[in-house]
Amino acid sequence: MSDTEFTHEYWMQHALTLAQRAWDEGEVPVGAVLVQDNRVIGEGWNRPIGRHDPTAHAEIMALRQGGMVLQNYRLLNTTLYVTLEPCIMCAGAMVHSRIGTLVFGARDAKTGAVGSLMNVPAHPGMNHHMQVIEGVLAPSCSALLSDFFRVRRLEKKAQKEASRKD
Repeated sequence: MSDTEFTHEYWMQHALTLAQRAWDEGEVPVGAVLVQDNRVIGEGWNRPIGRHDPTAHAEIMALRQGGMVLQNYRLLNTTLYVTLEPCIMCAGAMVHSRIGTLVFGARDAKTGAVGSLMNVPAHPGMNHHMQVIEGVLAPSCSALLSDFFRVRRLEKKAQKEASRKD
């Protein structure tokens, strides 16, 4: 492994690739990469539909894999890159896992729990606080989600029109 320091944009681009994988599987396109010492120790993309598991968010999948790699639930000195602001469940899991830094792309006004709807990691009662960096490749992260939901709406409209013809 080289001593090259990869940028936040580099790792977020990797997370975007994973988000595309979620889209390809019919899931909401969110991707996450867990990094320690400049190497990937966990990856995830949204999979709740395919796994029949409401907890199978990209962040949870990456944290689980990181725990297995480190053989520890405490993911100290790690950075989690995620394309969308985490929800309450994922933000809580990040606090419990004690990641060092969260880097996210797009904000989520409806369910974001790192500043939009509420701010779980910054709550003064939390036993662990992490650094938060937001807005990395935000336009690309937002566009992927917007495109996904636009395509989904068009597909549903086409299905309705097709069923009317039957």
